[in-house]
Amino acid sequence: MSPLWAIRILFLGLCCVGGYAVSQVRPEFVDVNHAGLIGLAMGFGFGGLLIAVDEMLKGFSLRAFSAVTFGLLLGMCVALLIDKSGLFEHADDTQHWLIRLGLFLGFGYIGIILAMRSNKEDFSLIIPYVRFRPQSQPDNLILLDTSVIIDGRVADLIEAHFLEGLIVVPRFVLREIQQVADSTDAIKRARGRRGLEMLNRIQRTTQAEVRIHEGDFPEEKGVDAKLVRLARNLNAKLFTNDYNLAKVAELQKVDFVNLHEVAKCLKVILLPGEILRLKLVREGKDKGQGIGYMPDGTMVVVHNGQPHIGEQVEAEVQSLLQTGAGIIVFADLKARLAA
Repeated sequence: MSPLWAIRILFLGLCCVGGYAVSQVRPEFVDVNHAGLIGLAMGFGFGGLLIAVDEMLKGFSLRAFSAVTFGLLLGMCVALLIDKSGLFEHADDTQHWLIRLGLFLGFGYIGIILAMRSNKEDFSLIIPYVRFRPQSQPDNLILLDTSVIIDGRVADLIEAHFLEGLIVVPRFVLREIQQVADSTDAIKRARGRRGLEMLNRIQRTTQAEVRIHEGDFPEEKGVDAKLVRLARNLNAKLFTNDYNLAKVAELQKVDFVNLHEVAKCLKVILLPGEILRLKLVREGKDKGQGIGYMPDGTMVVVHNGQPHIGEQVEAEVQSLLQTGAGIIVFADLKARLAA
């Protein structure tokens, strides 16, 4: 049983006790048969109603509650100003009551809707030069999307102290990873499980604090749109491997980092004549070639390397070929290295 349900059961029990106590002191219940049972039933009904309301408001965050409260107060203030303006002073009492009811209900509803659709930056229009920002909030918020969590390299960057700040993982991103992990497709299922493993690894690290953000934007259909909007609202830097998401973030003036671009910048720059030490792992397309890979994944084609597949060799770089998949290095075999 979760702690939340334990609290609910305790609250329901207290409501039943309270209902029974009321039935024993209220004059209208004292002489009634089974007054105690009636009190218990009323307490149980009252507690059950509140628990049902609590369950319906499960996805209702504190930010949404504060926005609703602010919008309701703003709408009530506008309705009160109109009511006190003297426009309806000639109406009789019954008509005036109906007009006031319509004003307060209508403007209260409009205020709530406007507040729910707004973000924190919109409040600066109402209270100029004021920004609501907790003093304890770190300056550097790092927002992770689904692709960068599944990729896993961001965990290495965090553990190597390249990334500092508060790591933010939205709840809707976590749900998307869980859906991928539950997919019937074996490849997608493996990717989703890898994403969950990477997320657990990030949460276990001591180099950075990780928080699951409960904010959501039901009016936005796609996860990418939600990520861009959340990054703008939190003033966070969005980390992604998705080229299209990066372009959308760029168009909307949201700070982002594409790890693919970072990896390209960190690749080793090779020049003809340099000596490489690597292990040949398979044959090349042409006769006599051997294929090896550098630590960053760059493929190296070694001429006359076929007889030494499975061995560590020394090769001299001859030329480089840029392709759509990356750079291919062509090298000549220099010597076989001792294992």
